[in-house]
Amino acid sequence: MSAASSGLQATFELCRKLGMRLSQQRRMVLDLLWTEASHLSAKDIFEKLNDQGRRIRHTSVYQNLEALQRAGVIECLDRASGRLYGYRSDPHSHLTCLESGRIEDLDVQLPDELVREIEERTGYTIETYTLQLSGRPRALDGD
Repeated sequence: MSAASSGLQATFELCRKLGMRLSQQRRMVLDLLWTEASHLSAKDIFEKLNDQGRRIRHTSVYQNLEALQRAGVIECLDRASGRLYGYRSDPHSHLTCLESGRIEDLDVQLPDELVREIEERTGYTIETYTLQLSGRPRALDGD
């Protein structure tokens, strides 16, 4: 079983534990998010599913995305261009390409000293964090 497939199965199990019904439409949405491993708009999800011959209505896509996001099963990123949905719900960071707009998931851990410094400055105990990074691809040597 591939990592994506086992991750998808774990997501189905999480939905069951949360008491969420795993309708055919909900399975299709989750399957697409895990297959694409990217951040997609509801419109993108609707179009990709229908292009694959998996008939689903706009309202079903929106309703399932909102229910999954509210339950903490998937993530939702609010961008100027609209909401984007991703298959990961665990704490992680993002790198946005300023040229293409592509968003990459990153697992980044800040040095403990920096976290302690932030806690001292703010008076808060940091329990979790995400970083939002933006950048451009570096030119390759020799180009």
